Amino acid sequence: MKLFASSLLLAVCLLAAPVYAAMPAQPSLKVTTLDGKPYDLSAQRGHWVIVNFWATWCVPCIKELPEISQFVKSHPDIRAIGIAYDDTDPADIRAFLDKHPVSFPMAQVTMDKPLTDFDEPRGLPTTYLIGPDGKVAKHFMGPITPAALSAAIGK
Repeated sequence: MKLFASSLLLAVCLLAAPVYAAMPAQPSLKVTTLDGKPYDLSAQRGHWVIVNFWATWCVPCIKELPEISQFVKSHPDIRAIGIAYDDTDPADIRAFLDKHPVSFPMAQVTMDKPLTDFDEPRGLPTTYLIGPDGKVAKHFMGPITPAALSAAIGK
């Protein structure tokens, strides 16, 4: 009887858990950046791309943004896109970026309209490293450093 009850409890928990579709190996990303320009991840093929999810209220995100920006500046074959995963008014995000400028485009995704091909971040910052072939090469949860990016890229 104990085994039956345990099995039943496990089945109920599994049914109650949210179901996530598997993120595609080669995700698409088409967004409008905060400066109104279209951004298409597929146009970046042939380059490494850092897709960084962050928020204005996230202290580790604020620390890593200038490091990612400097890394991109010093590696001409590497691109980045910042995804402000934040329900903040876009004007507030732009004001934040005026105080904390970066060398790569930024877009905003709200929690009620997440990106289709990227898993919803379970914590911030979250970073995906997309290889030159357009496939996810590495997924980082938590702060990312230039050393970790270099190690993942092999540079």
